Amino acid sequence: MYVCDLLILNMVSMGNYLKLHRKRKKALPIETVFKLPAPLPTWPPGEGFAKGIIDLGGLQVCQISTFTKVWVTYQGGPDDLGATFFEPSLIPDGFHMLASYGQSNNRLLSGSVLVAKDDTNNQDLLIRPVDYSLIWTSESLGIKQDTNGYIWLPVASEGYRALGHVVTNTEHKPPIDKIRCVRSDFTDEIENQTWIWGLGKESNANELKYFTIMPMNRGPQQMGVCVGSFIAQNPNNPSLSHTPLACLRNKKPNYLASMPNIQQIETLFQAYSPLTYFHPKETYLPSSVNWFFINGGLLYTKENESNPVPIEPTGSNLPQGGSNDGNYWLDLPINEPSKERVKKGDLKETQVYLHVKPMLGATYTDIQIWVFYPFNGGAKAKAVFIDIPLGKIGEHVGDWEHLTLRISNFTGELQSVYFSAHSGGSWVTVSELEFKDGNKPCAYSSLHGHAMYSKPGLVLQGKGTIGIRNDTAKSKILMDTGVGFVLVAGEYLGNSVVEPPWLNYCREWGPKVSYDLGDEIKKVGKLLPGFEKFMKSLPKEVLGEEGPTGPKMKRSWDGDEV
Repeated sequence: MYVCDLLILNMVSMGNYLKLHRKRKKALPIETVFKLPAPLPTWPPGEGFAKGIIDLGGLQVCQISTFTKVWVTYQGGPDDLGATFFEPSLIPDGFHMLASYGQSNNRLLSGSVLVAKDDTNNQDLLIRPVDYSLIWTSESLGIKQDTNGYIWLPVASEGYRALGHVVTNTEHKPPIDKIRCVRSDFTDEIENQTWIWGLGKESNANELKYFTIMPMNRGPQQMGVCVGSFIAQNPNNPSLSHTPLACLRNKKPNYLASMPNIQQIETLFQAYSPLTYFHPKETYLPSSVNWFFINGGLLYTKENESNPVPIEPTGSNLPQGGSNDGNYWLDLPINEPSKERVKKGDLKETQVYLHVKPMLGATYTDIQIWVFYPFNGGAKAKAVFIDIPLGKIGEHVGDWEHLTLRISNFTGELQSVYFSAHSGGSWVTVSELEFKDGNKPCAYSSLHGHAMYSKPGLVLQGKGTIGIRNDTAKSKILMDTGVGFVLVAGEYLGNSVVEPPWLNYCREWGPKVSYDLGDEIKKVGKLLPGFEKFMKSLPKEVLGEEGPTGPKMKRSWDGDEV
């Protein structure tokens, strides 16, 4: 064979290779295991925080994030990328599997599931199921998958409950010894959390759907513990017409032993303190509460509005406790130059305020990070390709926004971050966060409105073609929350934390609007048909009808984020 023939043959082979290479399926995000960018710090000494195992009152549990893949489907679910189902691996001696783990394929593998060990003398907290019920199989579905999948529901003895499904890639029932059911008094009720898989839309009630599950009742005083399992809801299976699964319950009298102490909290926050980017056109920046008071913040009293009182630097002359009865409110200085200066805040004088609380039966720590702004600017509407300034709509004195870090008490690892946005917000799992300077997550504050988001860009608040703009962007205006922070509340820490007087001021941090909101809306409505109806659907906080109440009056203070 001549040299030219060899060259041609090689070129043909290379061409075939390239064709095959191009046809190869792009790797799914879940095929990569997420890891925090930087190693964890060494935690200061303490009682039970970050020890790897948490005692729920004789039932010991630990968090497993190493998995063996069982079944993969390549379509359906979020982004139509399918889902992958696993069972926990490298389980410590004496511990038992409680559930399989499932996750949508559209994000990096970053979950965990609990395994359990009975540490009591009676050894009756964990027992094998008596049987399994096949609730669904992919055999006849005709979907893209690596093999057939089978979803089994453990059948528990009377007085015990199953905490999760078992997933197999064979039609044979799993071994009875595969999993454990838990005595009923160590369980609690659940609700759906995040949609992870299904071939129809999440909202379609007639389709098979898979959701992660969480304790139904959540808050600092609630003892439900998240297992990390999922629930398969099959509308064609009558046995699943009610919720067949449960979560764990912390029954240990000293359940707070797994919570971090003050030194550990400080180390946690230095490790995970978010970096907040403001829009390059932002006019109204945050400040410390004390700066607002010192620079002319005023306390008004109903029926004595002509005699406002300067507020003491710590808020010591603010009314304490009670309810938001409309008898008091705060406002900016009367002097116009001072008012305009205070409106703009002072980033160099900003402090963030931390509230630390136990969550999910004290298996997690939530660190709420509260940020105060002296003023919230006006909003802007978007209709298709047109942006319309809304004048005074959206303006109000005093603005409280927050982020929440959810941290595992098993390891001290950050699990997710809650980004508050007006009257709501959303949890973002750790694998979907942007990090900088080690393990510090990035947050983006919207222009004038200060809603928090995990990524820069435009978020439109509304439905259809009309909405309120929430513009965020990366700029040089940056706040490192770890530079100036104060621990203002941690009820479980007792007298170790002294709450500042302003925290227990339960009235509004700004006056009700002095302009006619209806007239303002009508002005814009003339330019934008359908706008009036849209605006009536928005909460008062977005409309700027009145100043907000402080952190302690928010639903999330004594409960979970919504």
